[in-house]
Amino acid sequence: MTRAKAALGSHESAGDVPKKGLQVKKSTATLGANGAAATRRRAALGDVSNVTKGDAPGAGAKDGKKPLAPKVSQVVKASQPTKIEKHSKTTTTQSILGTKNRKTAASSELKRPLSGSGIAGQPAKKRNNTSAGSKKEEDLEEVENVMPPQNVKVEEVTKSSKSTKVELVEQESVDPDLQPVPNLDDEDVDDPLMVSEYVVEIFEYLKELEIATMANPDYMDNQNELEWKMRGILVDWLLEVHTRFRLLPETLFLAVNIIDRFLSAKVVQLDRLQLVGVTAMFIASKYEEVLSPHVQNFRHVADDGFTEDEILSAERFVLAALNYDLSYPNPMNFLRRISKADNYDIQTRTLGKYLLEIGCLDHRFLAHPPSQVAAAAMYLARLVLERGPWDATLSHYAGYTEEEIQPVLQLMIDYLSGPVAHEAFFKKYASKKFLKGQYSPPSHSALANLI
Repeated sequence: MTRAKAALGSHESAGDVPKKGLQVKKSTATLGANGAAATRRRAALGDVSNVTKGDAPGAGAKDGKKPLAPKVSQVVKASQPTKIEKHSKTTTTQSILGTKNRKTAASSELKRPLSGSGIAGQPAKKRNNTSAGSKKEEDLEEVENVMPPQNVKVEEVTKSSKSTKVELVEQESVDPDLQPVPNLDDEDVDDPLMVSEYVVEIFEYLKELEIATMANPDYMDNQNELEWKMRGILVDWLLEVHTRFRLLPETLFLAVNIIDRFLSAKVVQLDRLQLVGVTAMFIASKYEEVLSPHVQNFRHVADDGFTEDEILSAERFVLAALNYDLSYPNPMNFLRRISKADNYDIQTRTLGKYLLEIGCLDHRFLAHPPSQVAAAAMYLARLVLERGPWDATLSHYAGYTEEEIQPVLQLMIDYLSGPVAHEAFFKKYASKKFLKGQYSPPSHSALANLI
């Protein structure tokens, strides 16, 4: 105990206090052999060797820590501006291998100072504009970017080809036969009711559907008691009923189509022809109107010639004969489509409606689809009112050229040139509501020249 106290007392000097942490670990291994004096010398040597701790091979390996990089990086930073440091190809390969095998074997740990200096020296090498370094950078760019100079040439070629295509398109647009057609549907992009995104597909579908819903233009040959004149009288009376109930134009066209399709499929007696007309108007008003007239109203306009049960029974019979197919492409839809290209001129469209309803009264129009009749009505209305020629825009939105309209146009002119055959139709468009449209064609010089 006295020897231990004496040994402990010899260490408690004022000079040993700052180095207590270092002496506890290093002196325990040599305390029994060398004594206190040897421990103090090792501590002093340890203080002196701190300058070369990062360069000693065993220093970093013994403590399991990497060498201090700041002291090495300061030397490298000092050498970068002057570009004194020269690395050979062997040093670069050694540094790269050293970074890859850093954690594999003890031999790589002995080369840590060299690898550390090599990694720190790589930015200086990238800035060095030597011939070997520039060649290596070009090789890497060729491998990664796949020859960018050639890509630039390809882009230039494509740009030049595109420019030539644009010039060709401009040259073609100058041709008067190929006039550019403006996209008028872009004006209705903000209006969801106009469905401008689907309007082209909708009218393409309607043109396909109108062929399937056309009546037989020669169905009167199969009727024993009916004639075309009787059909004209019936439609003229229905037009008066349509005006009295203030129904939509689409209701009239659908009712006439129901009559023609039903008479194409069934043989009807003369005393039942008015019942077919009343029932067709009753079905069409249910299909097109928001508030359709009651069946009592149709019984009343028929002068009580048929009971309500007879009208309802006829409704079921007509729908069964048509296979419940009422998907008729109304000609008013095509007329409004063409009127869009005509800037919605109110006079042209009103006169076009007058000419379009001729197709309901005259049976000769049954051989032509509703879209062609609507195009001919707008063409003749513009011709009478002198609104200009039938240009490419009107032809595009109507779907018919000026030559394709001529057969229907001749039928309209032939009807207008004859005497008044349908009084209700004449009085309807003689009113102020329809701008007295029936007076315009006979009094105009353009129509007189056509007749």
